[in-house]
Amino acid sequence: MDKLDKIFQMQKALDGYIAENRSLDFTVDEWVQKKCLAMISEISELLCEVNFKWWKNKKEIDVKAVKEEMVDILHFLVGMCINVGMTADEMFEIYYNKNKENFDRQNGLSQKKGYELKNN
Repeated sequence: MDKLDKIFQMQKALDGYIAENRSLDFTVDEWVQKKCLAMISEISELLCEVNFKWWKNKKEIDVKAVKEEMVDILHFLVGMCINVGMTADEMFEIYYNKNKENFDRQNGLSQKKGYELKNN
């Protein structure tokens, strides 16, 4: 089992445990909405770790805290993937294809225009 498969397996177990022990029964769209909101909250926590407030004195970045917030975001993202029936393999395939498309856009090779680098 690769690491992404393991992450999906662990998240499915955690989400199932929480749903069962807290008697949660939401529809797919409700789960996605709730996890989007949770991700926004975690993204806000991440933002607070990296001196985005230009009106405050900068503080030393706690890299461990930054990484933990990023993993919190991943928890909810993977949970949403599972809620909509996406597997780790499917996520990889979609990511792989989208990454290629994003490079193609930057290099003017995509059907979508407006992304090309000026020096190409």
